[in-house]
Amino acid sequence: MANLIQYNPFLSRLTRFDPFRDEDWLRGLGIRPFNGELETVPQIKIDLAENDKEYSVKAEIPGVRKEDINVEVDGNRISISAEAKQEKKEMKDEKVIWCERSQGVSYRSFSLDSEVDETKAEASYENGVLELKLPKKAGSTAKHLQVK
Repeated sequence: MANLIQYNPFLSRLTRFDPFRDEDWLRGLGIRPFNGELETVPQIKIDLAENDKEYSVKAEIPGVRKEDINVEVDGNRISISAEAKQEKKEMKDEKVIWCERSQGVSYRSFSLDSEVDETKAEASYENGVLELKLPKKAGSTAKHLQVK
C-alpha cells in the first residue's frame, strides 16, 4: 500500500514566499528584490515662513535641473512640480548591477492664508533647494468678525 502524505498549504513553497531566499529566482525573471524601500519619486519637502509682507518657501528638490522645475501661483494656491530624468549612458564593457536613482515627476501644491502678488514673486534654485519669495497682495488682510 502507498504511503499517504498530508498536504499542508502553509508549508508549500508557493504560499510561503521568502524574498531573501528566492532572490535568485526573482532576478531570473528580471525583477529586483524588495529591499525595504518602495520605489517612488522623491517627495518635495518644504519649509514655509511668513512675516507681515511676504511668505518665504524653501523646497528641497535634489538632483533636478532648474529648467525642469515649474512653479505656478494662482491667488493663494502655490504649485511646484519637478521632473527628474535619468541620464542615458552607452556602456560597452559594463553592466548595471544596482540602480537606486529614481526618475519621474514630483508634485506639491498648497494654499496660503493670503493671496500672493504674482507680479512681485521671485524664485531661485541653488544646491538642490528652491527658494520662493511670495509677497502678500495689498488690501487682502483678513477681517475679524464679532459674533453677536
